[in-house]
Amino acid sequence: MLMGDTCTRGCRFCSVKTSRQPPPLDPEEPYNTAKAIAEWGLDYVVLTSVDRDDLPDGGAEHFAKTVSHLKERNPKILVECLTPDFRGDTKAVEIIVQSGLDVFAHNVETVPALQRYVRDPRANFEQSVSVLRHAKHIRPDIVTKTSIMLGLGETDEQVYETMTALREADVDCLTLGQYMQPTKRHLKVEEYVTPEKFKYWEEVGNKLGFLYTASGPLVRSSYKAGEFFLKNLVEKRKTKVA
Repeated sequence: MLMGDTCTRGCRFCSVKTSRQPPPLDPEEPYNTAKAIAEWGLDYVVLTSVDRDDLPDGGAEHFAKTVSHLKERNPKILVECLTPDFRGDTKAVEIIVQSGLDVFAHNVETVPALQRYVRDPRANFEQSVSVLRHAKHIRPDIVTKTSIMLGLGETDEQVYETMTALREADVDCLTLGQYMQPTKRHLKVEEYVTPEKFKYWEEVGNKLGFLYTASGPLVRSSYKAGEFFLKNLVEKRKTKVA
């Protein structure tokens, strides 16, 4: 996770520390992160971060520098960036997308009707979808990905409509997992969704045309089986381009 451990937002499902003025960025972090990851010998890595609304570009350049350093050290490594929404700033999205990454991920978190209840007021469904759509517009070859938590009180109709909207935005991959309450101060779990229902949503996702749908109680946005699929997908796309 880049850019520190303190977020400028206060989503009601997340237990990360929050502050209006987090500590300043470490200018050496992109280089040091890339150096460490290269030494680990990974072939797929997910870079994510807190929200940094205190920065003019939301930290986009910091992300991009990390990707660039990584690719310089290991051109074969596949990089996924799970990013903030940058408050809908398309220039910030472009900085990330043009950094050389392979998978652009941004989580919509929940259905549109529950956004204000679940997420910080500065986030919303339309803004998140516009970020994913713009990433695809800038680089049609890039793989886009998002995630939804279930068990927050959403209806089946709302989940289906959300999945449909994401496909209309040309999102490639979707993960659905069970929301778990991190502390007593956070949102309560409204429902523990059955494995059968998660399987149903996986089938729905496949029918809607997602290239990959990972759906299960323990599935998270960074999901090992998903990373294996994405690795193969990205490599196939690169082979076609070559």
